[in-house]
Amino acid sequence: MSLHDDAARVLKEWPAPSPEQDRLRLDYLDHLATHPDGMGKPCKAGHITASALVIDPARGQVLLTLHRKLKMWLQMGGHCEPEDATLADAALREAREESGITSGLTLLGGPVRLDRHLTPCAWHLDVQYAALAPEGAEAAISDESLDLRWFPYDEVADVADDSVVRLVERTRALL
Repeated sequence: MSLHDDAARVLKEWPAPSPEQDRLRLDYLDHLATHPDGMGKPCKAGHITASALVIDPARGQVLLTLHRKLKMWLQMGGHCEPEDATLADAALREAREESGITSGLTLLGGPVRLDRHLTPCAWHLDVQYAALAPEGAEAAISDESLDLRWFPYDEVADVADDSVVRLVERTRALL
């Protein structure tokens, strides 16, 4: 199964938590149906991306990265790569690369929410997961980040945009 096919399967099976999220899910499926290249950066109409909120429920914290290009505190994530077999693999790879936590991260399950946002390269149709950090996980900054920091849940709204806040809220509801 191709990454494109896996993304379509995941989105078809995903039980959207709200009517707004279901509209996005259907928009993403339409995008994939009309853009065979809709998983990759070359697709200028936009592309499916994968991200993961790294969370440590025992400590009540999430790990955010200060994105080098966007200069915003965000969850880990980005473009899918040809070596990603599945959308979940892409999210987990991004989480490992950008958090520096190379072992022990596990996805909470399927997607947590969807978020569509305009970036300098194109629209990102982001499929957002949550990754549970192992006990005692130590983060290490990557080349894609200006900073990397653990934030208590109640401080996320002070540093991040509404999309990240909604991702944290939805993830906590699923724990």
